[in-house]
Amino acid sequence: MAPSRRECRWEMIFLSGCVLLSIWGLQPALSKVCNDYSMHGQDNSWYMGKDKQLPIMVLMPMNESALMSGISQGIEPAVKLAIKHIHESRQYSFSLVTKIYDTECDNAKGLRAFFDAICYGPKHLMIFGGVCPSVTSIIAESLQGWNLVQLSFAATTPVLADKKKYPSFFRTVPSDNAVNPAVVKFLNIYKWSRVGTLTQDVQRFSEVRNDLTNELEKADIQIADTESFSNDPCVNVKKLKDNDVRIIIGQFDENHALKVFCCAYNLNMYGSKYQWIIPGWYQGNWWEQANSTNCTTKKLLTAMEGYISVDFEPLSARRIKGISGRTPQEYEQDYTREREQEGVEPSKFHGFAYDGIWVIALTLKRVMEHLRKEREGHNFTMNDLEVGRLVLDFMNETNFFGVTGQVMFRNGERMGTIKFNQFQEGHEVKVGEYNAIADVLDLINNTMRFQGVEPPKDRTFVRLQRWHISVPLYSILSTITILGMLMAGAFLFFNIKNRNHRMIKMSSPYMNNLIILGGMLSYASIFLFGLDGSFVSDKEFEALCTVRTWILIVGYTTAFGAMFAKTWRVHAIFKNVKMKKKIIKDQKLMVIVGSMLLVDLCILICWQIVDPLKRTVEEYSLEPDPQGRDFAIRPFLEHCENTHMTIWLGIVYAYKGLLMLFGCFLAWETRNVSIPALNDSKYIGMSVYNVGIMCIIGAAVSFLTRDQPNVQFCIVALVIIFCSTITLCLVFVPKFISMRTNPDAATQNRRLNFTQNQKKEDSKTSTSVTSVNQANTSRLDGLQTDNHRLRMRITELDKELEEVTMQLQDTPEKTPYIKQNHYQDLNNILSISNFTEGKEVEKTILKNHLEQKPQAQWGSMDPSRISRGPLEDINSPEHVQRRLSLQLPILHHAYLPSIGGVDASCSSPNASPGSSPRHRHMPPSYRVMVSGL
Repeated sequence: MAPSRRECRWEMIFLSGCVLLSIWGLQPALSKVCNDYSMHGQDNSWYMGKDKQLPIMVLMPMNESALMSGISQGIEPAVKLAIKHIHESRQYSFSLVTKIYDTECDNAKGLRAFFDAICYGPKHLMIFGGVCPSVTSIIAESLQGWNLVQLSFAATTPVLADKKKYPSFFRTVPSDNAVNPAVVKFLNIYKWSRVGTLTQDVQRFSEVRNDLTNELEKADIQIADTESFSNDPCVNVKKLKDNDVRIIIGQFDENHALKVFCCAYNLNMYGSKYQWIIPGWYQGNWWEQANSTNCTTKKLLTAMEGYISVDFEPLSARRIKGISGRTPQEYEQDYTREREQEGVEPSKFHGFAYDGIWVIALTLKRVMEHLRKEREGHNFTMNDLEVGRLVLDFMNETNFFGVTGQVMFRNGERMGTIKFNQFQEGHEVKVGEYNAIADVLDLINNTMRFQGVEPPKDRTFVRLQRWHISVPLYSILSTITILGMLMAGAFLFFNIKNRNHRMIKMSSPYMNNLIILGGMLSYASIFLFGLDGSFVSDKEFEALCTVRTWILIVGYTTAFGAMFAKTWRVHAIFKNVKMKKKIIKDQKLMVIVGSMLLVDLCILICWQIVDPLKRTVEEYSLEPDPQGRDFAIRPFLEHCENTHMTIWLGIVYAYKGLLMLFGCFLAWETRNVSIPALNDSKYIGMSVYNVGIMCIIGAAVSFLTRDQPNVQFCIVALVIIFCSTITLCLVFVPKFISMRTNPDAATQNRRLNFTQNQKKEDSKTSTSVTSVNQANTSRLDGLQTDNHRLRMRITELDKELEEVTMQLQDTPEKTPYIKQNHYQDLNNILSISNFTEGKEVEKTILKNHLEQKPQAQWGSMDPSRISRGPLEDINSPEHVQRRLSLQLPILHHAYLPSIGGVDASCSSPNASPGSSPRHRHMPPSYRVMVSGL
């Protein structure tokens, strides 16, 4: 009679209470009730007789509609085959009897099946089975209360490895965690020390990942990124790529595996640069379910090519006869035949079930032998608790070679064999095998295939590539710099050799030497700017940062400071014509240049002490290898920088800018001083203009090309070369040309015209300076006064000479007036030549003309004229005309050079009077030359 609904309800309450009582350690009372209810015997005589049938409880989901029932259906042929082989071996005095209880992979139904077996079935010595993780974990937790030991052949969940919670649980199949030591071994073989994990948010996979993390840390392998996903893994896959994870260890089922590889294909995370390691327990051809993703099968196969799957080995590949007297290959043949007879599908766990039956038989055999020895000679009783402990002890001592390899337990965990398969051209190929007992990974030769010529790298190896200055460019600019230094050396030789020449001496040869020295220092800095880390060490480069800055700054100040000091002296002399006895020697100019350099040194020393220049490295974004190799290139540049670089550069630029402005002011103020030997204002202005423009352009372009060392160095070098060359050429080339074309120009052309613009006057006052001496400028004031007086005197003489000319035309009788009254004036005019140097010869010639020439002419006159009266002869028109025609030209050439007129060498005293333009307007009868007046 079937039980009523109320009876079923009370029965379930009773079973739930039994479970709780067993967990709480109250099994004895419950056992008594259960035995009373089932009227189950309590004797322990099962180990005494022969041919005993020992009952074994088998828990599996057998219902075809139940989850994981496909595993169980292929197990029953293996169990039957094992029992048969045990019986055929004739080494066991008992036979195993298995009764299968269907758990249906449901917790409630599983518990019901378990307690039905306990209460209504025979007294089971051991429990065999446990497929579904949830049902197995619930039952395994209560085994200790029943003094039973469970041996599973299919429960791989890592949760059951906790021996504090499941002390009576064993399994012949390796745990999911058993693959982790094998994976670490595989990573070490290929020297992969950086990996990432991608895990499905399921407890089973999370447990494996946690154990893997511990194993990786022990092996000192870096976990670059750990990603978990629930449904869509694409975001997490993208993060792995962003973190440059190349070796990816996945923990997910086959359904999500399709999504993962579809994302990998879309993100281009496959091929020679990536290696995927995934579980190997997926069903065959799992990738053919491509309709569950947006990717086609072809795309999935492309992304999957080369992945490594890791799983336990279902059957050993070694051809060794095991405990059953058969090799794994022979067993497989027997199993296939048995399975086909029953018409069931194969199960990947059938080998572990077969070895599990042998483990139970071997354990019970040892327990029986131990109990028989203990009972001999005296009365002996053994309760269930002691029997359970014996079973645990002997289970841990298990060690034999089965069809799945060496069967051995360590803390209840099977030390099995892990296989490595690689997906190659649409199917998996075995490439290696890991022996957990020996901790050895054997890779099969020539089976591993990588997409590239070598295994993938565990990261994007970055090769630092220095952006350095091109050697040919450095050589070309260095050659140009050497030519510039040779030119500067030639100017230095020219300046030293001709230092006593009047033109060079007046241009301050010592200042010229400083200008050349500054230019050569600027040239020398180019060599240092072209040296980077490819030529010198890091420490030497840091020293060069300071040295080249000092050389360039000091060179600039030396060159332009000397040039501006010279211009200041010209300004000091010619902008204050009233100063007297003012001597500015080269020593004072040296002090000025030294003061400028002292300011530079103060700035540079403070810079070096407070915030010195250091070598800094600026790295740029990764670039792919041009040759397609599996590494990236990270360019970097070396710079000379410090913390407050902008402030220090601002100070230097401000000081140099003020120096340039000062030079521009001096050049403008002295622009009208027409003394080539002294005044370089024109060339200074040109130099300042060119240097200023080039420096502004060069600084801007250099800043914009900071990440282009060749362009930057080329711009800086060309700016320095141009500025130094144009400055030296503007200072020395005009002197060189003047010395070559007219070596005596400094002594021949002694009339140095000076014109000064008066800011509050509209007219210009033309002055004539007879001699300007570098060492004696105090004569300027006296010469200015004499010049003014002589100009007034010349004006008076012009008027008197015109009156004399008119008188000669009208009243010849007044000729004595010329002779008597103006002869003294002519002598006075002759004295003007005493103010000029080198006119002594002309003065002597003039006096001879005045004293001797007329007498000679008169003495040669016709004797008929001598008889006339003296007054009539002297004042006759012929005599007057003759005297003037000879004396006036001499007078004209004698005093005009002294006041800035025509040089005495321009014409001869005997020149024709008619050559003067003004003389043509005079009457033809007298032809008196007055042009110079």
